[in-house]
Amino acid sequence: MNRKVLPLLGALACAVALAGTAQAQVPERDLDCRLDYSLTGWSLIYKQTSGEGVVTCDGGESMRVRVSAKALGLTVGRWQIDNGTGHFTDVRRIQDVLGTYVQASANIGLVKSGAAQVLTKGPVSLALAGAGAGVNIGVDIGQFVIEPAD
Repeated sequence: MNRKVLPLLGALACAVALAGTAQAQVPERDLDCRLDYSLTGWSLIYKQTSGEGVVTCDGGESMRVRVSAKALGLTVGRWQIDNGTGHFTDVRRIQDVLGTYVQASANIGLVKSGAAQVLTKGPVSLALAGAGAGVNIGVDIGQFVIEPAD
């Protein structure tokens, strides 16, 4: 191989390596993701809620999910939430929304039932709001789980 070409190839290899390193250091931006959900639940000291939803992120990426919650507290009731919404923060990719969130809630409802709470899972937070029907009263602490639908 020509002695003049060898240093040129070395310089080119270094430039490619540096370009890859520079690209890897660019921080990813947060995605704007939303959860549209419906669920039903009941409680008598133990609270259990389950339902389904769709997570949609900017750029059009979406994923069908199952949602559920289990908690303990001074709570009693039965309710249904339709057309609930949630907004996520600190999401880098849509899979970041999956997992177990810590939840604490206080609720009261008679005929018209509603929910509003902020949940957290590491750096990811989820603010939920929804309205529906049922009878419920109480305070509780537990977990809220989002997993992929089958």
